[in-house]
Amino acid sequence: MTKADAQLLAREYFAKAGIVLTSEETAHIEVADFGLGDLENSGLELVTYINTERCCAKELVLFPGQTCPEHRHPPVGDDPGKEETFRCRWGLVYLYVEGPQTALPKCQPPRGREATYTVFHEVLLRPGEQYTIMPSTLHWFQAGPEGAVVSEFSTRSRDELDIFTDPDIRRLP
Repeated sequence: MTKADAQLLAREYFAKAGIVLTSEETAHIEVADFGLGDLENSGLELVTYINTERCCAKELVLFPGQTCPEHRHPPVGDDPGKEETFRCRWGLVYLYVEGPQTALPKCQPPRGREATYTVFHEVLLRPGEQYTIMPSTLHWFQAGPEGAVVSEFSTRSRDELDIFTDPDIRRLP
């Protein structure tokens, strides 16, 4: 899938979720493949509304089975790291965080990258449900069979400083 194809499909998902974007936002949908070149399995599409010293708001699209790889948001100077709340808008999203391992998780890491996923406490988010991830907490998430649209509300985002479990990942390649 090309970047242009992913942007076009992401626009369709935003429309399914009833999320209205400006023409400028639509033209600048970010396609993140984490430097792995396997967007269908590892990646996400996003729009950043605002990212200041104090707050950040984004919309995320995950295609069916697409995974945002395991990572954490570390402290930066006096800042404890990004605290983020995910709110599912459409579809299903499976969030995996630190905690007791779920006996039969619904999702599996992308094939060939299993060794780089270490947390398996499953939190299922349906439309209207949300979950807050505290700073420096390992997490990853994957869309259900129809895909998902997720709103993210957080403290300042510093994507370039995120620490991924997979050493091959480059958040901003």
